[in-house]
Amino acid sequence: MNEYTYDVLAASGASREEFTVMVTADMMAQFLSLTGDCNPLHIDADYARGQGFRDRVVYGMLASSLCSTLVGVYLPGRYALLQQVDSQFHKPVYIGDVLTVGGTVIEKHDTFKRLTIRAEIRNQHGEKVNKAKIVAGCLK
Repeated sequence: MNEYTYDVLAASGASREEFTVMVTADMMAQFLSLTGDCNPLHIDADYARGQGFRDRVVYGMLASSLCSTLVGVYLPGRYALLQQVDSQFHKPVYIGDVLTVGGTVIEKHDTFKRLTIRAEIRNQHGEKVNKAKIVAGCLK
């Protein structure tokens, strides 16, 4: 876990972090258990294929939840307080996809020690599947 403080982070792209994670069937099952979202697009491969997808589609909010990991573990890490995530979904994510989640500090707001982070998630083919604008406070 990173421990960046507000003062050491720079805006305009100088402060950046990323991590990689593979989406698993277990992650999908846990998300279903937590949320109760039983839409067949996410739990029934035959249904998803019938709708034109190659397999079950990973929950969009499961992929977007990785923004929480980005902020709480990597940028800024320990001293983060996630305040806002504005996500946009670009392409479907599938079980087995390897996602690279990256974030860059693009603005600092000194009065409240608040960061604006531009984040994007790319799959193993380099395709952007999600992008987000994140606002996070720094406790230190």
